[in-house]
Amino acid sequence: MSFRGIINNQFGQMGRRIALQRDRAADGDGGRQRSSGPPEQLASLTPLRGIAALWVVIFHFCWYFPAVHPERYTGAVYKGYLAVDLFFVLSGFVITHVYKEGFAGRVTGRRYRDFLKARVARIYPLHITVLLLFVATATAERAASYALRGSFEPIPLLGERSIGGFIANIVMLQGLWARELSWNDPSWSISLEFLAYLLFPLLFPVLWRAGPATKAGLGAMLLVALGWLAYRTDGYFNQWNGTYAILRCLPEFLAGMLLYSGYQNGTFASALAGDAALGAVVLLLTALLHLGAPDLAIIPLFPLLILAAVRNTGRLTPLLNSPPLVWLGDISYSLYLLHWFLLFLTTEIARRLPGLDFANLPLAPSLALIAVLIAASLTLATLSFRFIEVTGRRWLRQRLDVGRPAAVMGVALPR
Repeated sequence: MSFRGIINNQFGQMGRRIALQRDRAADGDGGRQRSSGPPEQLASLTPLRGIAALWVVIFHFCWYFPAVHPERYTGAVYKGYLAVDLFFVLSGFVITHVYKEGFAGRVTGRRYRDFLKARVARIYPLHITVLLLFVATATAERAASYALRGSFEPIPLLGERSIGGFIANIVMLQGLWARELSWNDPSWSISLEFLAYLLFPLLFPVLWRAGPATKAGLGAMLLVALGWLAYRTDGYFNQWNGTYAILRCLPEFLAGMLLYSGYQNGTFASALAGDAALGAVVLLLTALLHLGAPDLAIIPLFPLLILAAVRNTGRLTPLLNSPPLVWLGDISYSLYLLHWFLLFLTTEIARRLPGLDFANLPLAPSLALIAVLIAASLTLATLSFRFIEVTGRRWLRQRLDVGRPAAVMGVALPR
């Protein structure tokens, strides 16, 4: 290779790394916003998302293969639904971090519109792709039924995996009544997160200008709301349908916004900087999860985990931000949405094979199939991140002209 070719190759690789960092930060995946220039990455948030996504995947797969019986060894696996609560708090923290400059003052219609266009560009390419995979599978199933039996059951107008559900997914309303509107079950959470996005520009200026006493009072109210939800659900936070799901999402998203306010003010900065603080939070969380502690005892530790992870300046930060965990965080959104499609496809195939019932599958085949499904999910998520998320996001940002309002927002958003 010529000297010019070597130089061009090095600059090309550098440009791709910078573009990926800018995309990840500006799209609310852990960006540190500055007054000028592109958003800068906050360490440790991306790996936390990856760990949470893998936790959900293991929870769902073990649930479908009851012979594994993880509850005999630890309560942590069947607490995997709490990873969604961690997602909600993380989302509120990161969105506040990235967009605080743009919404700290007056919220204009243009700023609000540009913010939502950026969120659509982040969420929609993968969400719509997975939705169409489900629709294609349902269509292929009915085509095969017609070819074999001369008849097929039409896609229902209402109910799960229905035409009405398809329309609801297109407009991101499936989370309001997930039992009746879902095609891809985990997408209920991104629907409710989108609801939080709609409210964020309206709530943020009020929260940002509030005094310490008001913020403390709001934090107490959020705890009361979660306590009431725990009371109404007998302490079971795996609520993904209707009003309870909304009451699960919004207080936790707001808690993330409040948490960022504390981070900005330097709350407990020196105390949380050492490895002892992060290690203590991780050990306490691990112990509570292992023992199957009440959900309401675990969820309040998530904000402390996020703050300790971001504040840490010790030896745990390089470990948490090791390449495998950063990769896992990068593909976390794809992993979260696509693993359910693989599980759905596998169970649908198994349902049509005589004598194969996952509920009665012995331990060894169950573990082998779970391992294959996890490996397939990670592989598919890696490809999806590169060719659907990154490519689709950039294409949609260009179509929606997301990049141009950067000066208005006070933050550089890559096109």
